[in-house]
Amino acid sequence: MNLPYDLICIGAGPTGLACAIEAKRAGLRALVADKGCLCNSLFHYPVNMVFFTTPELMEIGDLPMTTASDKPTRAEALKYYRKAAEHYALELKLYESVERVSGQDGKFEVHTRTAQGEKMDYAARKIVIATGYYDLPNRIGVPGEDLPHVRHYYTEAHAFWGQDVVVVGGKNSAAEAALDLWRGGARVTLVHRHAELGASIKYWVRPDIENRIKAREIAAFFETEITQIEPRDVIVKNPQGSRRILATAVFLLTGYHPDFDFLREQGIALDPATMKPHCNPETLESNVPGIYLAGVILGGRHTGEIFIENGRFHGKQIIAALTKK
Repeated sequence: MNLPYDLICIGAGPTGLACAIEAKRAGLRALVADKGCLCNSLFHYPVNMVFFTTPELMEIGDLPMTTASDKPTRAEALKYYRKAAEHYALELKLYESVERVSGQDGKFEVHTRTAQGEKMDYAARKIVIATGYYDLPNRIGVPGEDLPHVRHYYTEAHAFWGQDVVVVGGKNSAAEAALDLWRGGARVTLVHRHAELGASIKYWVRPDIENRIKAREIAAFFETEITQIEPRDVIVKNPQGSRRILATAVFLLTGYHPDFDFLREQGIALDPATMKPHCNPETLESNVPGIYLAGVILGGRHTGEIFIENGRFHGKQIIAALTKK
């Protein structure tokens, strides 16, 4: 094992990169490990996604983000974070899953496994966990959820041209997917368990989806839940009774959650109601000395509380605590 790193960041999303950048700017040696590619969650966002924010609110390391319009696209964000990692010459271990963390404050060991199955070990004085939440979808727990035509992520519409597609959910992801699929020539049905669409839907998306539903270009069932998924259709139930809806593809866009099991395995205490991890709000150090938390995982189940816009500053807090500045 080589000399220990001052800091190992688990998670190579914008927050993890920001933590490593701040560490490097403070003269510390940092390593970033991720089981996927750089900004793996952003990479798996819908291909044509536009962020609901401005470029300057996604910047890290005091590097300006340049975009063609007032809101960054997925492609522009990915390019920006690649360039940020290159600019600061960050040490990265991508496609390397962290299996466990052992040791104690000042003498941690991070045990990983590469995509080729090779086991690796790295020593670190401090740990930052910034693993996000997008890797673990909220399952609806019905028969057929694991069928091959059922997906928890949406990418693009082309493959579903001329197909019957059911989209489950009522927030931004579901609304945008339904619209994109409809424009791509799919026959779309939106199923949502509540009486109306979510209040947080982007202001330019809401009238679009509502008008498509009003014109019956997109079918919509509210106060409706799926009870079973079959190879060619789904069975839904609402106050009017049960019915079948044709579906050669089903998108369950019902949200995502942090890897709570991984946090527990490190000894981090979670609030039983909110699942928010225990940590010092000033330093972001968890109840486990030497392990710090950053990004959306601080929100527990409330994943809508923390975004790139505010999570990107967690690195400054953590490094300030480590360097006593």
